[in-house]
Amino acid sequence: MSKSKLLLCNCNRTMVLDAKALAGALKLDSVPHISSELCRRQLSTFDAAVKSGEDLLLACTQEAPLFGELHAELKADKADSAIRFVNIRETAGWSAEAGKATPKIAALLALADVPEPEPVPVVNYQSAGQLLIIGQAAAALAWAERLTEQMQVSVLISSDSGRADLPLERRYPVYSGRNVSVQGYLGAFDVSWEQANPIDLDACTRCNACIDACPEQAIDYAYQIDLAKCKAHRACVKACGEVQAIDFERAERQRSDRYDLVFDLSVQPLIKLHQPPQGYAAPGNDPLAQALAAAQLAQQVGEFEKPKFFVYKEKICAHSRSTITGCTQCIDVCSTNAITSDKAANRVVVEAHLCMGCGACASVCPSGAMTYAYPRVADMGLRIKTALRAYRDAGGVSPCLLLHNTSDGRELVMQLGRRGKGLPANVIALEVLHVASLGMDLMLGGHALGAARFMVLAAGSEAPEYRVSLKRQLGYAQEIVSGLGYGQGHFSLIEAQEVAALEQALWPSAAGGGPGALPACPPATFNLSNEKRTTIDFALDHLAKHAPALQESVPLSRGAPYGRVQVNAASCTLCMACVGACPEGALLDAKDTPQLKFIERNCVQCGLCEKTCPEDAITLMPRLLLGKQAKTEVVLNAAEPFHCVRCAKPFGTRQMVDNMLGRLATHSMFPNGDALRRLQMCADCRVIDMMESKNAGSIFDYRGDNGGGREGG
Repeated sequence: MSKSKLLLCNCNRTMVLDAKALAGALKLDSVPHISSELCRRQLSTFDAAVKSGEDLLLACTQEAPLFGELHAELKADKADSAIRFVNIRETAGWSAEAGKATPKIAALLALADVPEPEPVPVVNYQSAGQLLIIGQAAAALAWAERLTEQMQVSVLISSDSGRADLPLERRYPVYSGRNVSVQGYLGAFDVSWEQANPIDLDACTRCNACIDACPEQAIDYAYQIDLAKCKAHRACVKACGEVQAIDFERAERQRSDRYDLVFDLSVQPLIKLHQPPQGYAAPGNDPLAQALAAAQLAQQVGEFEKPKFFVYKEKICAHSRSTITGCTQCIDVCSTNAITSDKAANRVVVEAHLCMGCGACASVCPSGAMTYAYPRVADMGLRIKTALRAYRDAGGVSPCLLLHNTSDGRELVMQLGRRGKGLPANVIALEVLHVASLGMDLMLGGHALGAARFMVLAAGSEAPEYRVSLKRQLGYAQEIVSGLGYGQGHFSLIEAQEVAALEQALWPSAAGGGPGALPACPPATFNLSNEKRTTIDFALDHLAKHAPALQESVPLSRGAPYGRVQVNAASCTLCMACVGACPEGALLDAKDTPQLKFIERNCVQCGLCEKTCPEDAITLMPRLLLGKQAKTEVVLNAAEPFHCVRCAKPFGTRQMVDNMLGRLATHSMFPNGDALRRLQMCADCRVIDMMESKNAGSIFDYRGDNGGGREGG
C-alpha cells in the first residue's frame, strides 16, 4: 500500500470492518481508525486528515462530491496533496456475506494504489454547428425554427412529406429529396440525396406564380409538386420564367453536401447501427426524445477529443493476402462500421472517428494484430494481479472476478448492494469501459493469476454481436481449462438487466450460497503482456504445468484461434502458395528439399492457406496442442525432388513434373520429344537447349488459316 492515509467509515454501522486485518493485508504502518458518520458528525476527522498534507484514500464514493469540495477548500498550501475514492459499501460491506468480506475489501482498497494507465493518443473532432435536419416537412421545419438561432441549420424534406408551408423568411436552406444516404461522423457527415421533385427549393423565389398557374392545384406552399395530380400542362414552368427553378427533365438529380451534425427525424433511421456515430441523432416520432436529442446536438459544437482506443499491427494481420480474404472477425463484430476491408492493400482500415471503444475487435482478433489500448491488457492484468494478491494475503479463498462496464453494469451491481443480497464475499467486481474488450488473453491470464472464476456481466447496453463474441471467447477458454482437468464453470457470461436476475446468477440455491470453490492452479507470478499470443502462451504453459489431467491436445470448437493444418498429400504439389499466404509464419518451406513444414502454436486458423491452395488440399482442424511439440516444426508433406535431366540440379518435385508432363503431352505446343524434354530441365538449361537446338520452334513457324507463313515467305 502507498503512503496515502486511509479513511474508513462503516456508514452508520451498517458494515462490518476489521481494521486490524485490513492493515495486515495491506501492509499499513498503523491500524486505521474507523468512523461511523464521517460525512456528518465526524467531519472533523476528515478536516484533520486534509490538513496533515497527506494523500488521502477515502472508502466512500456516495459523498465523493462533498469530500472533494471540502478537500479543495481545506488543503490550503498543500497543493500537491490528492484524494481518491473507492467503493467498499455496495460491492462488499452491504452483502449477505458481509462478515466474510474482509479479503475482498482489502482487494478493493489495494486496487486504488494501482498506477494510472499510460496516456493514449487522441482523436480530434471539429464541429462548427452546421446542422442538417432530415424528415417530413412539418416536423423538420418546426425544429429548424427552434434551432436556427443556435446553429447553422439546413433542412432536407423527404419526398413523401405532407403539406406544410415553408417559412416566410429564407433564414436557412431548404432542400427536398429521396434516397437519402448519410455517412461519416461528428464534423464530417457526407449526405447525398436524389432531387426527385421538379421544383428546386434552393433556386425557388417562393413567388407563388407556379401555384397560381397550376390548373390541377398540384403545387402546395411547400413548393412541392404532387406528380399524381400533375397532368403535364407545364404551365408552372412557363410561369416560373427565367428563374428556372422548375425542371421536369432535370439531368443532374444527385445532390450532396457535408455537415457537422445530422438530426434525423425519419420514421426509420437512415443509419441503422446499434451505436450510431457521434453527432448523429435519430429520435423517431417521440416529441420528448426529439427534444432531448436536439439539446444534445446543441452541445456538440466546438472542438472535442476522445482516446484512440485501438492499436493495429498490419504485419501480423490475417485478414488478406494477394487479395484473398481470410479472417474477417473484427469487421464482422464491429457495431459501428468503423472497420472495413482494403483488399488491394491486404489489410483492414479502422476509421478512428467512428470507433466507440468497445474493444470487440481486439477481443476476437486471433493474431493480436488489433489490440485494445484503453486500458491495455497489461494494465488490466496488473489490476487483476494486485486485487488477487491482496485477497489472498487477507485470507480469501476461491476468488471470483465479475467484470462489468461503467454504465448500466455498474448501476446494476450498485443496485444489488442496495436492494438485494449484494455480491457474495468471494466475488470481486472490476470495471472496464466495455465488456466486449475482454478476450481470451485476459480470461486465461486471469485464471492463471489465481481467479477461480471469470464472470462477465452483460447488462443490456451491449450490441447483440458483442454478446455472441463474448460467449465464444468464454467458451474457448472454458474448453481449454476443462481439457486440462480443471472442471466446468470457470468462465461464464451473465446476461441480466434486473437486480433479481443478477442476484439469481450470483447466489445459487445450493447450500453455502455464492459461487463455490473450484479447482484452481497456484497463482502465476508473471505479468500479462500487450502481445496477445504471448500472454496466452504464458497462461497456457502455467495452466498445463499444474493441470490435474494434462492431455496432449484439447479439442476446440470451430473458429477457435488455435489448431492444425491437415494436408492431403495426394493432392498437394508443394507449390508453396500456402507458405506465401500465411501471415503468422505457421507454414514454412525447407531450403534444400521440397517439404512443407508447420509450427502449430503459430497458427491462428485464419483460413488463408485453405483459400489460397490451388489444389484444395488443405483443411483446418481447430484444437490446442500442448507441450514442446506445439512449437516444434513438423513436416506436413514432402516429395522426391526432380533433378534437371541436363545438369542434374534439383528444381522441383517429381510429382509436379509428372503431372505437368501428363497434362501437356498431347498439347499442340509440344509436338515432339524435345519440347517435352525441355520441361524436365531447370530454367537455365531450358534456355541453353533452345539456343542450341535447330528444331526449336519459333513464333514465325505459326501458320494461320490462310496457310501462309511469314509475310514475304
